[in-house]
Amino acid sequence: MSKKLFKTKSAITILLTLLVTGCGSSEDSTTATTDSGSDTTTNTNSDIVIEVNPLNFTSGALDSEVATQTCTLTNNEEAQCYEIQIAGAPASHEIGIFCPRYTTSNADEAGIWFDGDGQVYDLTGEFITNLDTHYNDSNWKLYNESTGKVNVTTTEASCAGAARPDVEEQYQNHCVECAIDYVDGGISQTVLIPITPVKASSPISIGRDNIGISLNGVALAPPAPVDAILGAYTIAAFDDCAGHINLVEGYHYHGAAGCSETLEQSNGHAGMLGYALDGYGIFGMVDSQGNEDNDLDSCRGHYDETRGYHYHSASIAENMFIGCYSGEIAR
Repeated sequence: MSKKLFKTKSAITILLTLLVTGCGSSEDSTTATTDSGSDTTTNTNSDIVIEVNPLNFTSGALDSEVATQTCTLTNNEEAQCYEIQIAGAPASHEIGIFCPRYTTSNADEAGIWFDGDGQVYDLTGEFITNLDTHYNDSNWKLYNESTGKVNVTTTEASCAGAARPDVEEQYQNHCVECAIDYVDGGISQTVLIPITPVKASSPISIGRDNIGISLNGVALAPPAPVDAILGAYTIAAFDDCAGHINLVEGYHYHGAAGCSETLEQSNGHAGMLGYALDGYGIFGMVDSQGNEDNDLDSCRGHYDETRGYHYHSASIAENMFIGCYSGEIAR
């Protein structure tokens, strides 16, 4: 897959005046700052627990100052949570490109597509014209044979009709894209995240809600509903950062393509891209040498002495970030 270039904004950490309150720590706990920019609290079991650090967010990623409030977790215990309001648009890269316009369009003129089959496809004109073969279904035809134009949702009305579970018939056999202008530049969302992650007694399943937030201000979505998308003979195009837009969520990521890993690590560890709703950090899939850790659990998490327990995102070809929550989440 060809690599497209995006203009990036400088990732300047925001200065927030906050009282970082740990919950569930013992009187013997100590606090230190690691080179990942996160505060650590050591509990009596000598396991390092990394608290959520608001200073890790990129400048422009948040719509308001982070607040602290009491919350109830899924284990019915009270905890201290951060109330974090993300801007809903990436503060570290530009959005787009999504659908190709012509059957002659190359990889630099379009985004990508992934449906969980283990592959990521450039949405070239050639890919569009071969969808019937690719999916072994002659009903696929997202283009006009006479003009070579690809059927694209280029208006807010067509976006609304196609970017939904029950796609309107007139927008079937379309490449679906929506503009960020349709949602006034981004949809702000507020989440509650435990300041100090609390390990769950057993993994918690991921449903259809967002699983976390990125450090650059974007929602981390659950797996894209590709069966419904393909069932309507549509392709819901992603940009090269594995994000796309709908009128409900605005711009959101369905995978980690490298654009969101804004907090570098000094020891070659994969960069940090965000927090899951249980408060554990999410990092990229591979380290600076291109290697993936081989000791990840079913949630795609493991432990090290610098970051404590944390997740590593799956590849975007898998249409997911993490497999489950290892920690309790706010109800």
